[in-house]
Order: sequence, then structure tokens, then C-alpha cells
Amino acid sequence: MARRPTEPTQAETELRIGATMALPAVLRSLGANPGEVLAEAGFDLGLFDNPDNRISYAARSRLLAHCVDSTGCQHLGLLVGQQAGLHSLGLMGLLVKYSPDVGTALRSLVRFLHLHVRGAVVNLEMNGNLAILSYEIYEPGAVATDQIGDGAVAAMVNILRTLCGPAWKPTEVRFAHREPEDVRPFRSFFGAPLLFDTALNAVVFPVDWLNHPLPGADPELRCLLQAQIDALETEYGDDMPGQVRRVLRTALLTDQARSDQVANLFSIHSRTLSRRLNACGTSFQALLDEGRFEIARQMLEDTRMEVHQIAETLDYADASAFTRAFRRWSGITPGQWRKNHKAARSRRK
Repeated sequence: MARRPTEPTQAETELRIGATMALPAVLRSLGANPGEVLAEAGFDLGLFDNPDNRISYAARSRLLAHCVDSTGCQHLGLLVGQQAGLHSLGLMGLLVKYSPDVGTALRSLVRFLHLHVRGAVVNLEMNGNLAILSYEIYEPGAVATDQIGDGAVAAMVNILRTLCGPAWKPTEVRFAHREPEDVRPFRSFFGAPLLFDTALNAVVFPVDWLNHPLPGADPELRCLLQAQIDALETEYGDDMPGQVRRVLRTALLTDQARSDQVANLFSIHSRTLSRRLNACGTSFQALLDEGRFEIARQMLEDTRMEVHQIAETLDYADASAFTRAFRRWSGITPGQWRKNHKAARSRRK
């Protein structure tokens, strides 16, 4: 029987508060008292005094869920993300800013985001004449994943607008959740075609922008910043389970999640990967189950995808095989899980 997915440690899933710094101001704009709302959720307003203060990914997700419930604003995550950008990323934001071109900047973001946030990963891929910058949540048990995704996509658009200038426009913006009742705030901010119920939160744009030179490029300063970031990575880098968690979601969604394929990403043999994971008290199968469960849970809660579509996305032979696995993980069927969470959402409204 498959093991129930294991929880990563808090150290693995912490993030700087920087990207969420606008939350108190957003609450005020919605007529709420931020100190009171945060206190109700067990947080002190002082958390937002310093962008380098840290919070666990799970706690941040619970805080956002509480703020949505308190204000009734279903696009609160979008409002918070609209205020985020390179300035929210601390040292890593400077590394991105002083890169020679947009492609190098975004690859630095992909490579080092884990030093800013644990619990999610950014990927950059090319598909013909399009580039796709995506944000994927792998934190087990995270709530308000739709709000987190909206904020992340807004922040990525702000970063691209900063790097590319006013001529840049997204070709399409994708959201890994159902279409909201009111899409006007999304249309107003993104100014591009919106696609909902997708597997990934992503910004799609012409691939030629990756070669766009950055006017503020500074090789010497970037070299100094890189040295500081390398030192941070040595001190705070992920252990092997954390590294595997960061790549598994993308691997699962691209049908590249066999143990040998994942091991190849780290330039090691699958047996070596297995030994290292066992030494950390887990296994590749346990992390694979954890990843599949989190993707399935998010798709069931946030999208209108049918069970057979989710099964196909996660590379199950059929819906029955997926249903059996989901029952092992959660104790109930995917349909019952979706029904329960739909009822919970209705009670909150």
C-alpha cells in the first residue's frame, strides 16, 4: 500500500515575507483593519515590518485564506501580487536586475528562487516561438493555492514588465484554477487573453524577448551578487528530499517522473538517489505519491477538470487507478473530496 505523503520540515518550506509585504495595505484598501485580521489568524502586524522576516509557506497560505474569508474579496491574492516584483526578492532580485539580458535574468530567477521561497518553483520553457514562465506549488497541504497562484503570476508579469519595458505584452496568461465569478480585475491588470482550468500558473510571451538586452546590466556587480548568493546556497541549500520536491511537480506534469529520469537531473544514478533519500528517512515513491497527491488535490479544489483528465495528467492508466491511489492517500474518492471542499467553500461565502 502506498505511504501517506510525508511532510517536509518548516526549514524546507520557509519564504521571505517580501512578496507579501502589500497585504496590510490591501486589507486597508478593502476596509479591513489589518492588525485585527492578522491577530484573528494568529499573526502579529510586526511580521510585515521587515521584508526579510520569514514565514512558513503553509502558514502564509492559511493567512491568505483567512484574509479572503474576512474581506470577501476573491481576488485578494491578485491585489497583493500586483504590488510585488523584483524589489520583493531581495538579493536575488538584484541579481536578476543586473543580468545582461532577459533570458539570463529569468534563468537566474528559476535557479535561485528556492533561496527566497520554499514550497514552490518557477520554471522557464520554450515551445516554438513562445516562452512559458510558470509557477508551481509543491508544498503539501497548502490552502488558498488559487490566491497564491494569482499573486505569483501578477508578480511575474511585473518582473517581465520591469525587465522588458512598456513594449512587452503577454501572449496569454494561464491560471491553475477555475474562472472566477468576476474576471474584470484580471483583465484590467494583465491586458491579455486569460486561460483558466490549466495545469500550471504561467505567463506566455514571445520567445524573442529572452534575447532582449537589459540597459542596467552590470557584470562586476552581478559577479559580487552571485558570490553572495552562492554562499547562501552553501549555507541554506536544500537537502536531497527538498531538491527532489522542487523538480517533481514539473517532472510529473511532463511525464518525466521515473526515478532514473529524476536522478539524471542531478547527474547521479537512480540507486544513488534512492540511498540518499533513504538516509533522510524517505523514499522516491513516497515523494512521488506526495507530489501526485498535491497536484490532484489542487486540481480537484481549484479547477473544473474532470477526474479522468486529472488521471491522464498524472499518467495513470485510467480514472479507476487514480481513484484507488487517491483513496489510499486521503481515505475518500476524488469525487467525494471535491464535493466536501466545494461545500466548505460555499459555507465560507
